[in-house]
Amino acid sequence: MRELRIRMLAGVFIVAGILSWAGARLWNSVGTLPSVPLAAPIVLALIAVVLLSTAISIRARLKAQRERRPEAKGVDPLMAARAVVFGHASALVAALVAGMYGGTGVFLLEYLDIPARRDQAIYAGFAVLAGIAVIVAAIFLERVCKLPEDDEHDGAGTAPTV
Repeated sequence: MRELRIRMLAGVFIVAGILSWAGARLWNSVGTLPSVPLAAPIVLALIAVVLLSTAISIRARLKAQRERRPEAKGVDPLMAARAVVFGHASALVAALVAGMYGGTGVFLLEYLDIPARRDQAIYAGFAVLAGIAVIVAAIFLERVCKLPEDDEHDGAGTAPTV
């Protein structure tokens, strides 16, 4: 499985932000802009917490297994692979959603004197921060589940993830 690439996630974020900003300008010229839901940053933050807790749990289990503690539970490779796939998918979606809310938030900066638009800009800002937290947690989870380097291949290439 390939590692998450920050450049690709940043590209998704930037493209989604630009398209969202342009879409918000167009939508606002036609009628009213759809509101930014309060649930957006909350849901993204919950996903970040789930990813982080999964990474911490797997890391603790791997450490106990390496230290050969008698009560150590092993890490099922299939479970670790599923966790990494969940992290990859979450990071991609979070980059897209954070870009969308970031573009909308930048558009809303022009209307901070209107209380409703100011609240939506705040929600959009928190959604961007929560999306970044999801990406960071997903990268941490990926690093925790990374297999050690294989010495037989002279370290060529990157180490595969579980």
